[in-house]
Amino acid sequence: MSAANDIAGLRTLIVDDEPLAIERMQVLCAELAGISVVGTASDGEAALRLAEKLQPDLLLLDMTMPGMDGLAVARGLGKVSRTTAVIFVTAHENFAVEAFDMDAVDYVLKPVAADRLERAIGRALARRDNAGSSPDVQWLSEFWVPNRSELLRIDADQVSRIDAERDYVRLHVTGPDEAPRSYLLLQTIAGLEAKLDPDKFIRIHRSTILRRDEIRGLRHEGLGVWCVELQDGEDLRIGRTYLRKVKALAGR
Repeated sequence: MSAANDIAGLRTLIVDDEPLAIERMQVLCAELAGISVVGTASDGEAALRLAEKLQPDLLLLDMTMPGMDGLAVARGLGKVSRTTAVIFVTAHENFAVEAFDMDAVDYVLKPVAADRLERAIGRALARRDNAGSSPDVQWLSEFWVPNRSELLRIDADQVSRIDAERDYVRLHVTGPDEAPRSYLLLQTIAGLEAKLDPDKFIRIHRSTILRRDEIRGLRHEGLGVWCVELQDGEDLRIGRTYLRKVKALAGR
């Protein structure tokens, strides 16, 4: 059974400044069982007024609109509805970081494919269903990274190492049947560290975060210098600021 067939009661507001884009989105939503389009808006101000009145479960929100853009609408949404989820729909891939900083459910590029929209709405449904049991702190479980002309979803559990590169971080990704690969993400390593589950990730240096299960052991090099031994045999030096926390892994 597809995700669309499991969806019930997702009352949806479509927001886009282009009438043809609204029409196309209405057609796509009509093909997804259980989704109810309760309204449309062609600008940000109207979107917030309708969101306050209708209290939709979901906004399919254009990113670039004259006047109040999609990010401004998402910021204002918290003042009028605390339960409405947002899926950004845009022709521009370079706003992804800002979108997920706003806790968006998904970021869908135009022209929107029906199966891609179905997956995004499935995520909105999952978030709604988990809302009642979610802990106060929700650690980052996935990354959306630009890759050529698309955005890729990377599960946090696939990330073995994160390195700082100026204003970016490089995510090193491993999979059971895939060659190692890496992706750049516009994010500071300090900001990312605060979003990662400390039971799964640990910072060992001002420029490096590791997934804990990638660490095979610790080695003292002398003169107070310690290194982490990785599962693949590589050694990484531990920064002095992080040494006490890393040694705590071994109960030291």
